[in-house]
Amino acid sequence: MRPNLSRILGVVAGAIAMSSCATPPGPPAPSARGGPPAARGYIDVGLAAQAAPFEAYTRRAAAIDPSFSGPAEIAADLTTAAGYEPRQLEASMIAYGALAALQEPGFVEAVRHADRRDLARRLAADPDAALSLPSASAAAGRANAALTRRGEALAGAGQRVRKAAYAVQRQAWSKAKIPNAAARLAAVKRAAAYRAEPADRAEVAAAVTEAGRRSGNSPVVARSLAVAALTVAGQDSAARSLMSEPRSAQCLRWAKLNYHQCLAAAGTHYEDIYCLGLHAMADPGQCVVEATRATRSVRRASLD
Repeated sequence: MRPNLSRILGVVAGAIAMSSCATPPGPPAPSARGGPPAARGYIDVGLAAQAAPFEAYTRRAAAIDPSFSGPAEIAADLTTAAGYEPRQLEASMIAYGALAALQEPGFVEAVRHADRRDLARRLAADPDAALSLPSASAAAGRANAALTRRGEALAGAGQRVRKAAYAVQRQAWSKAKIPNAAARLAAVKRAAAYRAEPADRAEVAAAVTEAGRRSGNSPVVARSLAVAALTVAGQDSAARSLMSEPRSAQCLRWAKLNYHQCLAAAGTHYEDIYCLGLHAMADPGQCVVEATRATRSVRRASLD
């Protein structure tokens, strides 16, 4: 018996096809705006706080175990995977990419030696201009790799959970009707916010310093570099204005909307698992992956 996809997919027909000072890995140190050593990247504590929701959500949701033993476990996982607000996650994703870019020493040094006011003015007007800075390619590679790694892990975990919706039907409880569907959906909607934990900032610092590099520019990667540069330049206000990108924002909003609509249509526990895996995990994970892929030619504007 397959999940009642005709009923679920009828509701979600609009779904988008998806798929300081310098510190080593560890707890963030105070902001390095006074001048980090040239040999290492650094963690800006303010940026780390902004990146924490993205890191925490992708880590917690990707850890959901596809071996389900009963309705109570499913209910807990439904709220865990709902733990993000699309606009916050979008901004946090860009902050996370920016932190990864700041692990490239040459990029940080280039910003330190630039005319900061002029740099801030140009980047605020054209985030793509950050791609022309010295060592920008290496910094973009770090941002791309950090985001791709998180997106792929979440999307892969979501597909495993989605497949579990079929396997779990061997257990009779999975085909039982959900007795409290309205309350379950309300609980999921209430959970759509980031809840900080003491270890979150340390998790961010460790994650961005171990992601490696991956080639490729995209509007989100370019904005991550611009935010990183503006943060080093002490232009926090200008940096915050760049923490949004239309295509990624729409993708994340659709993922959350489809999750809620799928749960509203689901009538059995195995259908809840299907909604969880596809729309609360695989879809937003694929949104992150797609955010690292260029949909247009990202112009390397001159900063000279």
